[in-house]
Amino acid sequence: MRKDTMSSFRTKTLNLKTFAIAQQSNSRKLVLVYEPLFFQLFFFFQRCSSNIKAENLTQISEFHLLGFSEDPDMQPVLFGLFLFMYLLTVLGNLLIILVVSSDSHLHTPMYFFLSNLSLADICSVSTTIPKMIVDIVTHSRVISYVGCLTQMSLFIIFICMDDMLLTVMAYDRFVAICHPLQYPVIMNTRHCGVLVLLSFLFSLLDSQLHNLTVLQFTYLKDVLISNFFCNPAQLLNLDSSENFFSNILKYIIAVLFGLFPISGIFLSYYKIIYSILRIPSPGGKFKAFSTCGTHLSVVGLFYGTSIGVYFGSSVSQSPTSCLVASVIYTLVTPMLNPFIYSLKNRDIKISLSRLHCRKL
Repeated sequence: MRKDTMSSFRTKTLNLKTFAIAQQSNSRKLVLVYEPLFFQLFFFFQRCSSNIKAENLTQISEFHLLGFSEDPDMQPVLFGLFLFMYLLTVLGNLLIILVVSSDSHLHTPMYFFLSNLSLADICSVSTTIPKMIVDIVTHSRVISYVGCLTQMSLFIIFICMDDMLLTVMAYDRFVAICHPLQYPVIMNTRHCGVLVLLSFLFSLLDSQLHNLTVLQFTYLKDVLISNFFCNPAQLLNLDSSENFFSNILKYIIAVLFGLFPISGIFLSYYKIIYSILRIPSPGGKFKAFSTCGTHLSVVGLFYGTSIGVYFGSSVSQSPTSCLVASVIYTLVTPMLNPFIYSLKNRDIKISLSRLHCRKL
């Protein structure tokens, strides 16, 4: 009798262990393979209690992008419009680089930074618009997981490069107006090269932090990104897990690459305005402030649209408004930069006329 009781107890215990292992195996199928074993064990019971919720979430290998129109008659119009804008952006910024490099009168720190800004604009546009043009032609809006991360990484590098270069250019104007006698010493060739290198390294760090944040995602809400490219702000909003580490990284990114550059620009122009107001003659004030007009125009256009998209993606429920704002700050802003600098800048106008006379 005891033997039968013991054997039945062992059988039940074995069945319970087998059931527990099976349940544990099924729950682990929902976990991404790169998640550390420690976190799998630590959060195992939490996942078991929310298996119903987890099954409604999506683990995917590709994303679907949003198009501007489903109307077949609109596709040739969109193709021609965006191709024209893309070529105009690339050629306009290439012209700025050519003018600055060919004219010795423009071999100054301000135009050195401007040529680097034009190069960053060309690269940032080339990471998003060609893919969108191909999608319009092929009628396909699918991008792979790896392709999405690659596009996001390159886009962040060049957009952040714009951000940092605008801050460096504000510092350059601050030194030129507030410390004119020390300007050649402070903004020498080596110092300018170091500032551009640091801008690139900070941009690379920003890109890697975004990648690290996305790689922490366990589950995603949806496979649809409400934009024509892998917008970092909207990609981060697809996370459905409450990951403390990811949230901390988001705050660090916002402070380091949002608050600090804007604060640097505001501080530089606070000092610039204070110095300009101390100039006695109105002509001197106008001349000093005119050197900052073009930079202020580009700063306003860049930050106005980018901040609107970054915060609007989490507030606005309209995909159309996000698409329009994204086109403005990814394509229209880089396209207008050469026109702003060439039309409002006297030195660029003179150099363009010299370049035109040489060709004639």
